[in-house]
Order: sequence, then structure tokens, then C-alpha cells
Amino acid sequence: MADEIDLGATPENGFDGGGEPLPQVAILTQYVKDLSFENPNAPGSLQVQAQPRIDVNVGVNARKAADNVFEVELKISAKADVDGNAAFMVELLYAGLFGLQNVPDEALEPFCIIEAPRILFPFARRIIADAVRDGGFPPLMLDPIDFGQLYLAQQQGQVGNA
Repeated sequence: MADEIDLGATPENGFDGGGEPLPQVAILTQYVKDLSFENPNAPGSLQVQAQPRIDVNVGVNARKAADNVFEVELKISAKADVDGNAAFMVELLYAGLFGLQNVPDEALEPFCIIEAPRILFPFARRIIADAVRDGGFPPLMLDPIDFGQLYLAQQQGQVGNA
């Protein structure tokens, strides 16, 4: 005889989804699509003692790859220069495939532009740091990025341009 356990599923406690299946997200894979590192003024750039000025740009792109599968690309580029001379340039296009089921349409874009890049970023950050270190410089440790704030800024910019 099987014991029955009453979990107290009610709409008030969130356990009764009203028959609706719960959203599911799976990280199917992550991969480097493109990686470039340039040290155009070596070996001179490696002997400079001055602090370089570093410009970092970040972009996110997402597209539907198949039914319930979305590819999210995180593009990070950084350029360091000292007194107008390039020390190094690094560019990474890092992507992931995400399986999404039962996700409401209005939640797809925020997930692909905010949450998916947040998941990918630590891995991309390590690749950038390693590439810069392997190029002869101290590792470039990027600060965490608030993808939610970037998304909101982009949305406000689109509204302002409409």
C-alpha cells in the first residue's frame, strides 16, 4: 500500500499552477565562436611601464536556432593603449544554446538578453583574461556587468528614438 502525502498544493502557495506546465530552461552548450588577440607593437608594448587606457565594449545578440532552442551571443571587445599606441586588442564572440520550454512569449526577450548573458559572462571573462595573459600582459579582469541595466537603457533608447 502506497502512502499518500498531501503537499498542500493550493494556488495561494504557488504549488498549483492551474494545470499550466512550469517554465524550464536548460543550458545545452557553450562555445567560442570567434576569438582574436592582437599585440601589434610587441615587443615594445610589453616593456612599457605606464598604465594603459582600456576601452571595453559589450554586445548581446540572440536568435531562435530551432524549436525551443535559442542561441545567445555575448561579444566582448577590449582595446588597451598607452600614449596613443595600441598595447593590445582582444575580441571574443562567446555563445550558448539554451533550451526553453513553457516560457511565456513576453519572457523570452528578457531571458535571452539579460539572464542568458549573465550565465555566459563568467566563462567569457575567463577566456578574455587568459588571452590577455597569454599575450604577455597582466590578465584583464572585467568587472561584472549588469545586463538588466543595459537592457533597460536599450529599451529607453528605443522608446526615445521612436
